Amino acid sequence: MASAQGSATSSDSDPRYVNIDERKRKRMLSNRESARRSRMRKQKQLEDLVEEVSALQKGNKQISEKIGVTTQRYVEMQSSNNVLRAQAMELTERLRSLNSVLHIVEEVGGYDIDIPEIPDPLLKPWQLPCPIQPVMASVDMFEC
Repeated sequence: MASAQGSATSSDSDPRYVNIDERKRKRMLSNRESARRSRMRKQKQLEDLVEEVSALQKGNKQISEKIGVTTQRYVEMQSSNNVLRAQAMELTERLRSLNSVLHIVEEVGGYDIDIPEIPDPLLKPWQLPCPIQPVMASVDMFEC
């Protein structure tokens, strides 16, 4: 034990060992400071990621709401289209019936009646049987 104490006292007084101890102490302080900065960087990265997650969740919620509104509008339009198709078929059938009456009147009465051919709008929807009328739309129709 005496030799251990002797070497400790000699290292305290020896400038080489004092210099080494000082370098160790400075290195330890530098490492602690570096670790502290690293922890702070990681904490900042975590906070940034949490903010990003929050913003993305908010954006997803808004998109989901818009999809819901758009889906509802689509279902409503599809329903309206089905009603309009049924009405078009009913009106076409009525027109055919009236044309058949006109054919009978033409044959029986001897009248010369110009009876136009009835196009089937459901078979060729791109060939409209009536003149194209402008469709008025407002900006409010497309806002959510």
